Amino acid sequence: MRAGGGPGPWAGTACVVTGASRGFGRSLARLLAPQLGPGSVLLLLARSEDALGELASELRSGCVPADLGSEEGMRRASAALRELLQDSSFGRLLLINNAGSLGDISKSFQDLSDLEPFPSWALYCAAKAARDMMFRVLAVEEPGLRVLSYAPGPLDTDMQLLARTRTGDLGMRQKFQRMQEQGQLINSSVSAQKLLQLLQEDSFPSGAHVDFYDI
Repeated sequence: MRAGGGPGPWAGTACVVTGASRGFGRSLARLLAPQLGPGSVLLLLARSEDALGELASELRSGCVPADLGSEEGMRRASAALRELLQDSSFGRLLLINNAGSLGDISKSFQDLSDLEPFPSWALYCAAKAARDMMFRVLAVEEPGLRVLSYAPGPLDTDMQLLARTRTGDLGMRQKFQRMQEQGQLINSSVSAQKLLQLLQEDSFPSGAHVDFYDI
C-alpha cells in the first residue's frame, strides 16, 4: 500500500519492518511512517495477526502475518517481498530486520548439548554474534548497500518480561528483575527514535554495530 503524500524525506522508498506488531518494531513503524514521502510503501511483517492488523490500519500500510521462525511464514514473507520488489519505481529499499525471539532460555549450554555472554542464553547470544558477522561480511561483499546492526538496549517489552521470569540462570534472572525494579529499562519509542536518527544522518560505516548507549 502506498504511503501518504506527506513531504517525508524518503520519497519513493520501499520500507519493510519485521516484528512490527509489538515492542520496538511497533514503535519504529510508527516513527518511520511519517518519514516516507510520495511513492513510498510501508510493509509490516509479524506473527501476531490481530495486533499487526490494528497497526496497519492505523498507519494505512500493508501487512503480512508471518511467523519468520516457521517455513510457512518464511514463504509468505518471501512472496510479499518478491511482489514488492517487482515494482521498479522505488529508488530505495529500507529493510528493518527486527523480528526475533529469545529461544529456550530455561536451559544451560550443557543442557543444549562476541556479544556479551549471558548464562543460559547460548542460542540467543550465538544468533546475535552470527548476525553481526553476517552483516559485516555483507557490507564488504556489497559496497552498494548500507548495513547496520543496532542494539536497542534493554527495552521494556514482553521479551524482557520473559527474560526476568524464565531465564534458567538465577543470577541473570535476578539481574533482569533488578533492572526492571530500578527503572533501568528503556521505552521502545525512545530507542526507536535513536535508530531513526542514525538512519537519517546516514553517517555510520556500513557493517557497523551501534549500541543505544553509543549515541
